[in-house]
Amino acid sequence: QVQLVESGGGLVQPGESLRLSCVASGFNFSRSFMSWVRQRPGKGPEWVSSINPAGDFTRYRDAAKDRFSISRDNAKNTLYLQLFSLQPDDTGRFYCASARNFMYSNILTDYDYYGQGTQVTISS
Repeated sequence: QVQLVESGGGLVQPGESLRLSCVASGFNFSRSFMSWVRQRPGKGPEWVSSINPAGDFTRYRDAAKDRFSISRDNAKNTLYLQLFSLQPDDTGRFYCASARNFMYSNILTDYDYYGQGTQVTISS
């Protein structure tokens, strides 16, 4: 049974940081391209970042590349997204997703698998 379980979200103040995690099981994580997709309130989902299976090639949407950092630990079947200098506009639900190729889609159902997401709320 395939599972992607995100964690690490929460309520933080502007300027603070968070590290999101996504633990994968039931498929070959170390050979999968992994991505983060965000759903912000009142907006459609948007692709945030992707990483290749080896973890040595990454891509970010322009608004994320200076403040977000994607990484993975294949030994732990875990994907990470480090969020820095969070702002209220970053509020949203973050989903991890897997695919057999590099994916930049905003649509979760375009991916092979995706999790239930973890909520990130930035508020003072």
